[in-house]
Amino acid sequence: MANSKIEVVGPEEVTLITELYNAVYRPPKTVAFFQRRFSGRLNVVMLVAHLDRRPVGFATGFELKPSTFYAWLTGVLPDARRLGVASQLTEALEGWAIEHGYVRMRFECYSRHRAMLHLAITSNYNIVGIRWDPDGQDNLVIFEKTLVESHTEEADI
Repeated sequence: MANSKIEVVGPEEVTLITELYNAVYRPPKTVAFFQRRFSGRLNVVMLVAHLDRRPVGFATGFELKPSTFYAWLTGVLPDARRLGVASQLTEALEGWAIEHGYVRMRFECYSRHRAMLHLAITSNYNIVGIRWDPDGQDNLVIFEKTLVESHTEEADI
């Protein structure tokens, strides 16, 4: 397993996040796409993973509700996959969420993205739902993990 350096980056790095996204996913997105998605969101966080000072992956997220953090997008460049970078990004995002008082982490992934499905299961996430995404023409599997045990259950409906 590679030991990537994970850093929290600010909004000035949305261009880097966009470049990394476009190197991993299709169709490509614009900086404006990310800015719109983050607009009005609470506790937006962007992480970048580096190997030998080269950015090789990213993770983004924001508050879904007061006790739940939503891991929105994660990606790792093809030549840096299978080195544990996605796991390290996920752990770093979970750590950030715990430090900021979140009890749960949630994310979705397409049923065709086998590596992310595997990561979710091996990282102790539970399947809490499935929904059809008409844009992606595929099912999205909804995963959730309890990060810290809460003494009082909140009704976050």
